Amino acid sequence: MIPARYAASRFPAKLMQLLGNKPVIRHTYDNTVATGLFDEVIVVTDSEIIFNEIVQHGGKAMMSIKQHQSGSDRIAEAVANINIDIVINVQGDEPFVQRESLEKLLQVFEGKAGETIQVASLMQVLKEEQFIKDPNYVKVAVDKNMNALLFSRSVIPYHRDQQVTPIYYEHIGVYAFRKQALMNFTNWPITPLEAAEKIECLRYLENGVTLKMVVTQYMGVEIDTPEDLIRAAKLLPPSPAMEL
Repeated sequence: MIPARYAASRFPAKLMQLLGNKPVIRHTYDNTVATGLFDEVIVVTDSEIIFNEIVQHGGKAMMSIKQHQSGSDRIAEAVANINIDIVINVQGDEPFVQRESLEKLLQVFEGKAGETIQVASLMQVLKEEQFIKDPNYVKVAVDKNMNALLFSRSVIPYHRDQQVTPIYYEHIGVYAFRKQALMNFTNWPITPLEAAEKIECLRYLENGVTLKMVVTQYMGVEIDTPEDLIRAAKLLPPSPAMEL
């Protein structure tokens, strides 16, 4: 499921901004479908513009009935009456989503150990100091078992001891939920840390639910600002040369 909200406080209509020859949301949808991992890929949106963009190009989309505070709430409404086990939430502003990362995320639910996991998400190592300090880049601190301890727009961990080299992880906006965990999430009220940081997955931590984090090598660029769109354009493969 790809939650796709038209309005965005930092970058209005960002999902409909052209990235190369098509809007950001279609890159996200097409690349998710191209992984071949899913029974269905559906965009869930509050916008007729986004709905029409997907459907008119052969994709599947659903209109939200209610107003929602987060992408997870939007997905919970969409899957409430669907018989499914695991739901993947690929945020609409992730145009470079790829098979390897999503496959690793799904694998944590396999086997005996996977039976206890309710929610999992992706992260990547963040090395550039400007991005570590940027509040648009959500950081996550993990324990030795790769379970999330805290998500924040602030710099975590704080680098007090200069003799130690900390690892900074950027949280990637891709989640995998067991359906019941997602339904529980949407029935809980917004929690204090979630409200302060505007990071939806904090609602799980504040209600005592463990998030298993999976390291991915590369997820490209999330589109949160106009500057991100410029960076993303540089990552697109070159267009085929036209024959003369």
